[in-house]
Amino acid sequence: MSTGSVALLDAASLYFRSYFALPESMTAPDGTPVNAVRGFADTVARILTDRRPARLVACLDADWRPQFRVDALPSYKAHRVAEEVEAGSDVEEVPDTLTPQVPIILELLDAAGLAVAEATGFEADDVIGTLTAREATDPIEVITGDRDLFQLVRTEPTPASVIYVGKGWAKAEILAPEGLAERYGVPAERAGAAYADMAMLRGDPSDGLPGVAGIGEKTAAKLITQFGSFEALVAAARAESPDLPVKTRARLNDAAEYLAAAPTVVRVAADAPVVLSGPDAVPAGAVDERRIRDLAERWNLGGSATRLLDALANYRT
Repeated sequence: MSTGSVALLDAASLYFRSYFALPESMTAPDGTPVNAVRGFADTVARILTDRRPARLVACLDADWRPQFRVDALPSYKAHRVAEEVEAGSDVEEVPDTLTPQVPIILELLDAAGLAVAEATGFEADDVIGTLTAREATDPIEVITGDRDLFQLVRTEPTPASVIYVGKGWAKAEILAPEGLAERYGVPAERAGAAYADMAMLRGDPSDGLPGVAGIGEKTAAKLITQFGSFEALVAAARAESPDLPVKTRARLNDAAEYLAAAPTVVRVAADAPVVLSGPDAVPAGAVDERRIRDLAERWNLGGSATRLLDALANYRT
């Protein structure tokens, strides 16, 4: 039986991790590597089998480095740019053997009857953030290998948790508000929002976010807990509040330009123009089983395709 939940998949995060977790020796008859396809298919099968969501959406990056974030903070993901495009989106540095696998993954999802979603000019994180903001009836499970989406954890109006698969599905961590609060030392009643506030102060070199010099994760969490929000903390620093140590005030004020840009860059959008490929209900069996079997034969997907078909077939019972 379904749990009645909505599974929102951070698709790029999942297939990137599959690509690096499995050997490139997994190939199609023509020599094309299919390690990311097989790993992604296995992950979706496990999600369907273990979590039993009623609805599922694989969320995609229409733009991995949106212009509105670059305008706010030019260093955002700048180190990942493989090619600058003057009148369009910059090209992300992606392994040559991963790029050809993405269309296969999308074709597999389409044949399975599983919805995909994207929003022009926005990242998958924003698609997930918008779908989470829109959801008014069912609990949400965000499945990702990216800590950025911890900010979506909430209690109301509908519960939202994150299943973090940074170490693979076998070691997946389920983070609800209480667990996120305990892990990072932020208030449970606004755990997700507080995590985003803390992350802005801490920064993230992997995304080109410098953070505030001298303020690490633990100090950031304490400051956000003390002042209640990022905005209140920044206002206290500007007002030279005696509740802030002199050095901390100085560090925050020295980083004023970054802190002005950080909310636009770090917080996911809740109003992206999301377009879904079709209904998000998990089908009782693949909508085109023959096509999946043809894909499996063409691309040597082996047991991965079978496990996906079996997971979908179990929705009939």
